[in-house]
Amino acid sequence: MEEKRYYKLTFHKSHRETLCEKYINHVLQEGKAITVRNRQRKLYINNPSQNWGGYRSTKWNHVTFEHPASFDTLAMDSKKKEGIINDLIKFSEGKEYYAKIGKAWKRGYLLYGPPGTGKSSMIAAMANYLNYDIYDLELTTAKDNTELRRLLIETTSKSIIVIEDIDCSLDLTGQRKKKKQQEKDEEKKDPASKMAKGEEESSSKVTLSGLLNFIDGLWSACGGERIIVFTTNYVEKLDPALIRRGRMDKHIEMSYCGFEAFKVLAKNYLDVDSHELFATIDHLLEETDMTPADVAENLMPKSQNEDAETCLKKLIEAIKTAKEEATKKAEEEARLKAEKEEKEKQEATQEDVKVDESLAKDVVENGVDVVKDDKTLGNEVKENGVTA
Repeated sequence: MEEKRYYKLTFHKSHRETLCEKYINHVLQEGKAITVRNRQRKLYINNPSQNWGGYRSTKWNHVTFEHPASFDTLAMDSKKKEGIINDLIKFSEGKEYYAKIGKAWKRGYLLYGPPGTGKSSMIAAMANYLNYDIYDLELTTAKDNTELRRLLIETTSKSIIVIEDIDCSLDLTGQRKKKKQQEKDEEKKDPASKMAKGEEESSSKVTLSGLLNFIDGLWSACGGERIIVFTTNYVEKLDPALIRRGRMDKHIEMSYCGFEAFKVLAKNYLDVDSHELFATIDHLLEETDMTPADVAENLMPKSQNEDAETCLKKLIEAIKTAKEEATKKAEEEARLKAEKEEKEKQEATQEDVKVDESLAKDVVENGVDVVKDDKTLGNEVKENGVTA
């Protein structure tokens, strides 16, 4: 048999109250914290509901989470990064505070910005920093709001629940009423389209109301220490009710690459802190929108012969090319806009001509002189002495 290992603690009876009420609780809490820090973090994905009923079946499948992203390697302005870290620390240590103010121990983050700006890397960095598991929730596999709640109940504390590209998930944007009316109009014109869409529509009946209750309704208080993250490329498409404060408490814009973010990438990919080409890159990035993903791709050496200077020059050429393309695109958009305005102006002029022709026709038919030019009006004044 394996020998049991233990510590024997002897103390004076005058310290009994301190030991029992404080020290033992402290040891237990520290033991749990060490277990959490040393455990393997997991990345979960929800199973379709038809797979929930089998032997040893689960609502979530998982793999070991091994993403290496951290806040040190995240391409972002240092002050903005520091603010996010402080917010995460405040949340993770806020159990008593949340109980005091009467709120469920959870927090919502909205990550928005163009593709390639590091939204997924931000989630991984948050999970690694807090030692949290990640639940990647695919809304389209949940048939209705009840299934969505059952998935929530199965999540654990110390976790991040992620819904990526929320603007593409079901019909949850601010345009849902307009879209439904448009679909009804199309169905009247083409009844066959309704039959074709029937199978797709029946796949998921999760509603905006159901998702809102999932985020901050009564069911959201089941468990604690959870972070809910939405990502989107188009924040303007989202329903304001979905992203208001209290649901998505902190809105984080993942923007194009600035000089501070570039320096992080240069350190990550090339192991350089400064270079004579940095000033040129700084100037170009102020004038050109380029995502951190594009910058990183140009900084990554593609062969053993490429050194730091070669990669930096390659990045400079890529930024210049992107600037030229952006200029051409802007000029093309301006040209199309001018053509559209000119066309609208011509159409308005044609409408005015049609109105004048119609008015002239009425004058001829009814014998009524409605419009007089300046010359005719002047002759009448001379002949009749009347000022019209």
